[in-house]
Formats: sequence, C-alpha cells, structure tokens
Amino acid sequence: MALQITDANYDEVVSTDKLVVIDFWAEWCGPCQKISPVITALAEEYEGKVVIGKCDVEENTEITSKFSIRNIPTILFIRNNEVVDKLVGAVPTDKIKEKIEANC
Repeated sequence: MALQITDANYDEVVSTDKLVVIDFWAEWCGPCQKISPVITALAEEYEGKVVIGKCDVEENTEITSKFSIRNIPTILFIRNNEVVDKLVGAVPTDKIKEKIEANC
C-alpha cells in the first residue's frame, strides 16, 4: 500500500536515505485514477527499498505549493530532501520503474 503523504508528515517521510517517490493526485482526476493501481503495486514491489506514497493536492496545499505542482498526476523522485527526477502525466509503469532504478 502506498503511504499517504500529507503536509503534516512530509518532513518525517523524506528524512530517510532511501529514494522517496510521491504521486501528486486528486480524486476528480481521470489520469490520476488510471495510475493509482500502478503506484500501489510499485509500493509493494519496492517495499523496504524505496518509500512510495501519494499526496492529495486538494488536501495538502503546502507540499503542492512547495513543489509548484500545476499538472496532475505529477510524480516526484526525492533523495536527501531534493527533487532528483520528475514525471508528469499518466505515464507507463515501465517509465516509472526506469526512474526508480536510475535514482536508487
């Protein structure tokens, strides 16, 4: 299961030496719903190696503003509290895995 990342727990989540992958999404977003099961499956596949979570842009405006998220879905890849890569749109699973492997 993907971790729910919020304004309240963001700092704690990213204070790790592991890669953190955050899917920025909204309930009403069709492409977000399309990749949601992919994010959940990747969270299970990479459990213990990579932190994978979801951030609802409507409920977590601080994080959304911090990263200037304007389009969703947006997937950020964060290491040492810095964005190291980014994907925008409903991208294929292979593309997400490629970015995870490249940044691990």
